[in-house]
Amino acid sequence: MRATVFDGIGLLYTADPAREEIEDAALVVQDGVVSWIGRSGDAPAAEERVEVDGRAVIPGFVDSHAHLVFAGDRTAEFAARMAGEPYAAEGIAATVAATRAATIPELVANTAVLVSEMTLQGTTTFETKSGYGLTVEDERRCLEIASQFTEETTYLGAHVVPPETTADDYVRTVTGPMLDACAPYAKWVDVFCERGAFDEDQSREILAAGMKAGLRARVHANQLGEGPGVRLACEMGAASADHCTHLSGADVAALADSGVVATLLPAAEFSTRSPYPDARRLLDAGVTVALATDCNPGSSFTTSMPFCVALAVREMRMTPLEAVRAATSGGARALRRTDVGTLRVGARADLVILEAPSYVHLAYRPGVPLVAQVWQSGRRVV
Repeated sequence: MRATVFDGIGLLYTADPAREEIEDAALVVQDGVVSWIGRSGDAPAAEERVEVDGRAVIPGFVDSHAHLVFAGDRTAEFAARMAGEPYAAEGIAATVAATRAATIPELVANTAVLVSEMTLQGTTTFETKSGYGLTVEDERRCLEIASQFTEETTYLGAHVVPPETTADDYVRTVTGPMLDACAPYAKWVDVFCERGAFDEDQSREILAAGMKAGLRARVHANQLGEGPGVRLACEMGAASADHCTHLSGADVAALADSGVVATLLPAAEFSTRSPYPDARRLLDAGVTVALATDCNPGSSFTTSMPFCVALAVREMRMTPLEAVRAATSGGARALRRTDVGTLRVGARADLVILEAPSYVHLAYRPGVPLVAQVWQSGRRVV
């Protein structure tokens, strides 16, 4: 494959701790991976050249938590919250009903729209979950659809208990026939360990069954209040504990000691008018933090990682550098990936050219469409 040099980069953010920022930089891509990085004047010859004209370049965003396969919306629920109604997980049932009623072509088309939105805003790697079917066949088809768009697919049959069954019976389904049907299409297993969903013992049983089937663990944890979710994620060796809105000192210490990534989802707090996670507390304790959209029709209907970066800086006391790091290499860590979320020699050539001289503008100019170009595996897609 022909080599392409990206030259005249004003500021290159690599997300590589060995050399995190390079001014007046260049980058060479060959065979879909980064083959050289350095100063602009030292760039080797290449068959093709992309002139960046002093703009900033960052790795493609890695969105490690999303729920993209669904039907319908929950506009009325959002409007009620904005009028003062509290958020509760029960609204998931409305999306479950719409998703069950939708055809496969309808679900595929809706997912494709959301994936296109993500790409336009600089996301080049993303995870997505099931969880809006809650029957064996509906969960299976949602994961089969998800696998058409990403290899980072998560079995979330344990989202909530559907109204037509009991919690005990449903856990047996989730750990039995539903898992058997879904595991071939999934890489991860997840559980909503929260009041109104699944308790600690149920969550442990569900994660253990998924792991026995060859899936890796991640956990919805401590979104609505303090609880066992974070410590369970650490006990089970999960890749990430997601939400982490309400944490005790023991939770923070467990995350720091275990190496479990704390994935923060500030758009959910924005949409539900809930307290934001204290990212500063986690970072100061040495916890690896990721940012993700939590795109879903109920509590966080956005596909925009730049929006989440801006929220993290404004509302969660992260610096612009920390927020962009969390949205790139942090997300990759949450997916246990080393080939994405960074621009270093040998990494996949997923990069975003910003219409700005620095990544700081993602928070400095919130809501402005600053993504000028997106490249995936060395191929321009935006």
